Amino acid sequence: MLKKFIKRFLPDHHKIKKQKALKIFGTLLHDPNLWHLNRRSASGAFGIGLFFAFWPVPFQMWLSAGAAIPLRVNLPLSVATVWITNPFTMPPIFYGAYLVGATILGTDTQAFHFQLSWDWVVQSLETIGPAFLLGCGVCSVFFGLAGYFGLNYIWRWSVVKAWQLRQAKYAAKKAKLKSPQ
Repeated sequence: MLKKFIKRFLPDHHKIKKQKALKIFGTLLHDPNLWHLNRRSASGAFGIGLFFAFWPVPFQMWLSAGAAIPLRVNLPLSVATVWITNPFTMPPIFYGAYLVGATILGTDTQAFHFQLSWDWVVQSLETIGPAFLLGCGVCSVFFGLAGYFGLNYIWRWSVVKAWQLRQAKYAAKKAKLKSPQ
């Protein structure tokens, strides 16, 4: 059941292989494990995607794809999961990461006003940078592991529930055949 739900949102792997930007990976993309969707590949891909989603860099999808290929987990899912941090969700997520880092370091949070300039970035790295980067690292590891184990558990739970439902239907059908009418 969970497999069907996830597959609805993933693009066709034949279209992905034909992308010009992915030619740098060469024949590595022909590994069938990168396109199969099972419990191991889905939970690994979800964990990798969440891990890189908290990195404050502009090329998170490349990092996620670069990790998914040698780990042989589902490539489209790992790249798609990175989009949890998108232009709309980045400010609250990264502010939360900053708060986590400030709490761990035991420093007071500092008020800041965003400005689109290189000077502001350099000045911010000196003041709020250590807490922000530490928070991003902690959140990256925490949510990556939580995503891996969480999806692994949900996948297993859905398989067990589907199995129990099939067993119940079989038992009901068998009982109906045995009962005299």
